[in-house]
Amino acid sequence: MAQSAPGKHHRKGLSLVEVARMFPNEEAARKWVEQIRWPNGPHCPHCGSTNIQCDARHKTMSHRCRSCRKFFSVRTGTVMQSSKLSIQTWVLAVYLLNTELKGRASMKLHRDIGVTQKTAWHLAHRIRESWEKSGGTGMFGGPVEADETYIGGKRKNMPRWKRKELKGRGPVGKAAVVGAKDRETGQIVARHVENTGAMQVAGFVANKTKPGATVYTDEALAYNMLDDWYEHESVKHSVGEYVRGMAHTNGIESFWSMLKRGYQGTYHWMSEKHLDRYVREFAGRHNVRNSDTMDQMAATVAGMVGKRLRYADLIAE
Repeated sequence: MAQSAPGKHHRKGLSLVEVARMFPNEEAARKWVEQIRWPNGPHCPHCGSTNIQCDARHKTMSHRCRSCRKFFSVRTGTVMQSSKLSIQTWVLAVYLLNTELKGRASMKLHRDIGVTQKTAWHLAHRIRESWEKSGGTGMFGGPVEADETYIGGKRKNMPRWKRKELKGRGPVGKAAVVGAKDRETGQIVARHVENTGAMQVAGFVANKTKPGATVYTDEALAYNMLDDWYEHESVKHSVGEYVRGMAHTNGIESFWSMLKRGYQGTYHWMSEKHLDRYVREFAGRHNVRNSDTMDQMAATVAGMVGKRLRYADLIAE
């Protein structure tokens, strides 16, 4: 059977040429975004009224609320608010970030859409905000796979002075990330944690999993806290046991593999400050991988509503 998208024959992909034909100008892009945000017609983001004047005479605002008399546009109350970029540019960036399995570096994105690297970096982080709740809006019913990993450069690639500063072996100098995958839905949720202690790791799993569900982990002692509330089974990687019946963590480890490929091959470095945003990007893209490309883009645009990320806040200490 001919495939219309990489690895998923049942979903409908979208070529860059098709995207260009669908959104040839600003008007086409704006109408598409408005259809997603206001499927039943525009409403005021300030007071909620549906008594709206369209095509308002305003330099930047296309709508006016007849109830509260305030002007607004489809950008108002979203991560696009106050952005000087065209909506067409936003739509193209949404397409590029959704279709790059290993992510798209800001240095590549700024050349693709014709903006500065600084603008592309801010734009990509704002789009990542739309994936904030991807796969994380409900509790997992299980079976659930849980695991932790470490993100950072390889020790052998570090200069000698840095290797001397990092005393110890293994995860020393790397950032910890914990994640869980619901086998029933295939959804993944993950986040950066300060350490891999029981409160951080087991607590994360408990916050995302319904009591009584089956949870599969490796033999890390931090997961022993789950025994009282879950059907907890673990595999012993230390003795070469990776699968025992239904007990394994191969699904979540496959996600870690993709995340690390993005780290090594695309971004090359993720600061610990922004690591959660990158993890959110990979989890969000994973959770909609079975959808058509247009549906993926629409979900991203819908997720922009109610979020803001100003540049000053992004770079603040």
